[in-house]
Amino acid sequence: MRLNSKIIKTDILIIGGGAAGAFAGIKASEDKNINIVIAEKANIKRSGCLAAGVNALNAYITEGETPESFLEYVKEEFSGVIREDLVYTIAKRLNSVTKDIEDAGLTILKNEEGKYQSRGKRSIKINGENIKPILADAVDKRENIKVINGLNIIDYIVKDNKVIGAYGFSIKEEVFYTIYSKAVICTTGGAAGIYKPNNPSFSRHKMWYSPFNTGAGYAMGIRAGAEMTTFEMRFIALRCKDTIAPTGTIAQGIRTPQINKAGEQYVKKYGKATTINRLHSTLMENLHGLGPCYLKTEGISKEQEQDLLKAYLNMAPSQTLKWIENNTSPSIENVEIEGTEPYIVGGHTASGYWVDTKRRTTLEGLFAAGDVAGGSPKKYVTGCFAEGEIAAEVALKFIKSLNNDELNEDMINQKLNEVNKFFTNEAGEYTIEELENEMQSVMDEYAGGISKYYRYTEEGLKIARDKIDILSKKAKELRAKDAHELLFIHEIIDRLVVAKVLIEHLRTRKETRWKCYEENMDFPEKDDKNWLKYVNSVYEEGEVKVILRDLVGKDENYEH
Repeated sequence: MRLNSKIIKTDILIIGGGAAGAFAGIKASEDKNINIVIAEKANIKRSGCLAAGVNALNAYITEGETPESFLEYVKEEFSGVIREDLVYTIAKRLNSVTKDIEDAGLTILKNEEGKYQSRGKRSIKINGENIKPILADAVDKRENIKVINGLNIIDYIVKDNKVIGAYGFSIKEEVFYTIYSKAVICTTGGAAGIYKPNNPSFSRHKMWYSPFNTGAGYAMGIRAGAEMTTFEMRFIALRCKDTIAPTGTIAQGIRTPQINKAGEQYVKKYGKATTINRLHSTLMENLHGLGPCYLKTEGISKEQEQDLLKAYLNMAPSQTLKWIENNTSPSIENVEIEGTEPYIVGGHTASGYWVDTKRRTTLEGLFAAGDVAGGSPKKYVTGCFAEGEIAAEVALKFIKSLNNDELNEDMINQKLNEVNKFFTNEAGEYTIEELENEMQSVMDEYAGGISKYYRYTEEGLKIARDKIDILSKKAKELRAKDAHELLFIHEIIDRLVVAKVLIEHLRTRKETRWKCYEENMDFPEKDDKNWLKYVNSVYEEGEVKVILRDLVGKDENYEH
């Protein structure tokens, strides 16, 4: 097999058709004089984190709350190390983008007064099984948006320190794409599959984060020299055991506590009931022999039970099916809970591109929004919409007086030959699956995976770094028999790049600020004197160069 070259030109290229990407496309297309390409690895109708649906919008300014109170909530949850300016600019748009998606067809539940039905201080209930098709339909109606499904983008095209487009290949046809664009908006999402999953082997796809989000956007930016931030703030979800269904549906939906095997409520023994502490306290109860731990659902009303069954059918049907198959229900027995493996994701934590308030990365012509943009945790769905909107508005202004820049044909052919080489490689030491398993085992064992209770040491991280470097070289020797295997190879290569940067970030922060997320056994205490700052990095000549930056307040208007 061999890919053949195809060149496309557009005004704005959006990489990734998930929540942020689709919304950015919709907003940018309001300028009828520009053309937009959305490159989607899967199919935009059911891709990204919203593919299976969602039953609440967890970032919304409800009555009695303000953008300022939302900012303070996020700041407290993450011990002060956030980009206040980014969180605040998102918070001010949360309600307007919610209205936009409702106008597009999303059903938002309302109370008897006709107001949105809240699920918590910052959350409202929706019927969201079809939220992604709604977004896709809105994109489809815009005549100046072209969606290319089945297109895997692999690298930015950089000329004179400016991003002028991207390379990619089709997973359906024998085509290698060179896409020239006046501006590029990256919305590819975070990274799953770096660590060994807690449901290994045949069921390894049963994970909290989308298994198809493999850190491609991060890896492309790292290779191109973009500054990245806060990879050490990993995310580990507290989920229903086995199904990995969300626990917030129960905890917030019917206000039920976490209990240990003796029926005791335990979270407050370890501090405030933050997202991080609900996970950490569960881990500690299990380590102290007080587990298993549960969400207390036994004895809830039939009405509450029906609400749960329906809610999970909207976004995690395996949980409802588990109850039915086991001839039980949440009112009969409590729901056991556990932590997942770690993920790198900028929507729940702060890992990603170092951007300014205009969502510009440190590379000219490149913008980032959604899970791939760093600095602003707890943005969730609506926060991704908000960032997509900001990036689209600024990109439109950026391209006003620009023409497409291009490369000479030899440079395109050089990249094409690099990709085609995977079809002609001799069978190497590892198969694709073996190398992936080895990478996940290394990260689990030495970089704070689930088998090590998310904890790591300086010595273990050094071992992980050396092993990941070896595997990165081995990945170049992998062989693909078709475009689908070529996709898998690039996903592994991207994960290895992300893993390399992650390890350096974990090594750099010599404290423990976020239990489980970042738990350094050599430095088990929080150190506000020395570490109330961001850990950033730039990849130069094969090495991760660490940059420590001061915190940014909400009114500082940081720009590159």
